[in-house]
Amino acid sequence: MKLNLEKIPREKTLSKQEFLRKYFKPQKPVVIESFIDDWPAYSKWNLDYMKLIAGEKTVPLYDDRPVKHDEGFNEPHAKMKMCDYIDLLKSRPTKYRIFLWNVLKEVPELQKDFKYPDFGISLMKGLPMLFFGGSDSHTFMHYDIDLANIFHFHFEGRKQCILFPQSETKFLYKIPHSLITREDIDFTNPDLEKWPALEHAKGHIAHLEHGHVLYIPEGYWHHMKYISPGFSMSLRAIARKPKNFGKAVYNILVMRHFDNLMRRAQGQKWIDWKNDQAIIRTQKKIHSNVA
Repeated sequence: MKLNLEKIPREKTLSKQEFLRKYFKPQKPVVIESFIDDWPAYSKWNLDYMKLIAGEKTVPLYDDRPVKHDEGFNEPHAKMKMCDYIDLLKSRPTKYRIFLWNVLKEVPELQKDFKYPDFGISLMKGLPMLFFGGSDSHTFMHYDIDLANIFHFHFEGRKQCILFPQSETKFLYKIPHSLITREDIDFTNPDLEKWPALEHAKGHIAHLEHGHVLYIPEGYWHHMKYISPGFSMSLRAIARKPKNFGKAVYNILVMRHFDNLMRRAQGQKWIDWKNDQAIIRTQKKIHSNVA
């Protein structure tokens, strides 16, 4: 059996009014295929261009190794010059990814290549982030700490995106006091005998190509897999629903610091306990849901 995933709707383009009515207000994801054709980035941005303009920058790299108690929040697993990293991406599959790489801070001239679109909601203009990955590299299933509305612009290559709304959290084996699910779940080909709760989860799937924009509603879980080497840029807007905004404040001011404190106090025992609890709590919720 496979996950219960429906294809995300696709639109050639959308007016501000159409986007707000059809997708933002009901909080539904959408892929917009031809929204940024007039950006200089549409014709300029590819891996070779990034190598040319940012090749001497040292970039943080992440892979899919499990979280360890002695690693800080978003601490990179390696570092490399961008030129060497792009050579690696183009030469062979690699698990190394770049994420949350601030365009304005690292390469300000890239800002000339895009504009902040008017979707009818205010975007956070200091946080345009780039994400890079090689063939078959992927993120863990997670949601963002601020539960933001995300506009994900993809460049070069193909990327598979699997999304779940917060309503499906009870089926996803969420790790307590964190923003991720069990790291040993392969969401592209899950073992449903080992993870039976996933059969009940209802999600969404889309494949992105160069120039496509994916709208991810606030707080949505997302799993990104690079089918081929490429990169994306995310623009974001704060959570508008009071419940989600409250969760964002709690995550930033309380949850993150509590988790770091417990890692220092209990070490790997804390990580192991959380992984066990993800299974125990999900099983309890399934049994109560079925009953």
